[in-house]
Formats: sequence, structure tokens, C-alpha cells
Amino acid sequence: MTETTRIPLTIQLSTWSHNEKEAIKQVKLCNGNMTVELTNIGCSITALHVPDKNGQQANIVAGFADLHLYKENPDYFGCVVGRFTNRITNGQFQLNGASYQLTINNGNNHLHGGWAGFNKKLWAVQELIETENECGVVFAANSAHEEEGYPGNLFITVTYLLDRDNRLRILYKAETDKSTPISLTNHSYFNLTGFTNPVIHDHVLSVSAWEYTAKSHNNTATGEIVPVAGTPLDFRMPKRIGNDINELTVDKGYDHNFILKRTNNKEIIKAAILSEPTSGRMITVYTDKPAIQLYTGNFWSGGVTGQQNIPYKKHGGVALETQAFPDSPNHSHFPEAILHPGEVYTSTTIYEFSVGDV
Repeated sequence: MTETTRIPLTIQLSTWSHNEKEAIKQVKLCNGNMTVELTNIGCSITALHVPDKNGQQANIVAGFADLHLYKENPDYFGCVVGRFTNRITNGQFQLNGASYQLTINNGNNHLHGGWAGFNKKLWAVQELIETENECGVVFAANSAHEEEGYPGNLFITVTYLLDRDNRLRILYKAETDKSTPISLTNHSYFNLTGFTNPVIHDHVLSVSAWEYTAKSHNNTATGEIVPVAGTPLDFRMPKRIGNDINELTVDKGYDHNFILKRTNNKEIIKAAILSEPTSGRMITVYTDKPAIQLYTGNFWSGGVTGQQNIPYKKHGGVALETQAFPDSPNHSHFPEAILHPGEVYTSTTIYEFSVGDV
């Protein structure tokens, strides 16, 4: 490709609404082939327009047309969640000889940072990035000491970068003045048909995981690590999601943490591949995190009509949440998920979008 025919990279930043207390921002990243739309409410991906095998564009993520709805967003559409992704049993943990009680917002547990986690924050647009090969945005936020019960003042940045090869990189960075648990993720739900097929049973998934973390009746990690072989959670080879989903009667679908198979704890590996045969769309997920949560919108009821003007029904989307192990602060044999003063938390997740005969 010559210099004169290179795909243009563009960024649009606009104020969607404004009053004396807040400015809701919208950012659009485009590489000439796909477009990523974001808002500073919850640092959220609100739309992701990608082509199918015939070049037809569609928005493949769940989200609201009205950005004000991201202030509540009970299903966590597209947002960054934290300080700690997934559940902490009874919202309790011990750290450095002190006991901590977090807010309880999911049965008896603490989930995704609590009642006012990072998904509820109005993030600052810290920087727009334009280089020869990528465009992006840096969002920044502060989390105060004892917010939702967590120790330490935490400063966080999340960077979204879209390159010419249809890769969306998400870079997480955080620093603290007191030791604290941390596990950040993006909670986008994908439906590669653009929700024209309202369920994802025909999507095909593979996950680079030979084991998963077992759960209690309260949906929290027991500490036991279990092989996926011989269970509905075996996605070592590509498998249609609908094949075994109805066997998971307790969870009403997939809501499980897969332990990623890796040789180096810091390497970025291919964690999962999600594809859909009619559109030909495919997502390959790369991450340096130790695990990935598969969730299939098990309690969507059709009561929310999304940006596609289609009701979101049960099993309407696939969330692939790269993360630390759930409830890590309470299981010493799990990979550590504590950030200490003087350290810098960094993590990378990449979504690569492509098309093919799948």
C-alpha cells in the first residue's frame, strides 16, 4: 500500500451533553474500515461498527443510544469495571493484617467494584492520540481511599488504541498510596450478527484454557481448580456456544472463569477466538491477564432495546472479560492481585477483528 492510499485514521471528540456538574463526552475512533465509539461515563465502549464478509457494517456490541443511560447500566454494557472485577465473597478480605469490608451489591457478595464502581465514574478525557499507525484516547479517574470500602487512593488511566489492522488495544495503568486489590476489565458484550440474530447460540468459541475456577452455591470461587475436560466448559477446540449452554441450569448459561494456559506470567497470549458463520466476523482476544470470564447475558429479558433498535434477549451477547481470578484476595494460591505503593499496575487486552469463512 502506497503512502497516498493509506487508510485514514480519525478521532472525533464531542460534548454529548453538559450541565454545571458534568460533561458527557463522546469519542469516535475510525481507521477507515471500522469505528469505535466511546463515552467517558464508565470509560465505556458504546458502539463498535465492523464489516462482515460482504463488507456490510454493523454495530456488534450491546449499548444504549442515549448516553445518559450509562449512568445506571445495570448489565455493565461496554464499561470498565473495578477496582475489582467479578465477585469477592461477602465483600471481605484481609490485607497486611487489617480486615476490610466492601459494599455488598450482589446477593451476599461484592461485584465489579460495588454500587458506585468505575462503571459509574465520569472519567476525564486526558489525551487524544494520533500517530502514523493508530489513533486513540486516554481516560483518567481517581478512586478515593475507602471508596466502596477499598484501601488507598488510586489513580487510574485506561487507553483505547485503534490501529490500521483492526486491532483495538486496551491499556490499563494504576498507582496507589496504600496496598489494595485491583483487577480491571472491559465488560463489552458481543453479538457478531449485529443482533440480527438475537441469540448467540450459533457463535463458535475457543478458549485457551484447560482449567477453570470452581464456584460455590453463592457464585463465588471456592479455591478449587477444575479441569474443563468432560464438562460444558471445554472450549479447547472451537465449539458452538449453544451446544452445551442449556446444561448449565444453575447459571442459566455461561458465567465462568477460565484459567488461561500460558508459559510466562507476563506474556500476551491468544486467549480466545469468537466467530459467527453467517457474517464471517471474528474476534481474537489477546491478553496478559491470567484468566477470562465467559458470560452469555443469562438474565437479559428483552426489556432493554439497544442501539441497534433490537431488544436484548436471554443469551443475546457474549462477554469475554480478561481478569484476575475471582475472589483472589481470599485465596493465597491464586495469582496475586494486590497493588502496593511504589508499584505500577499495567495490563493489556487486545481485540482483533477480522472476517473469513468460518
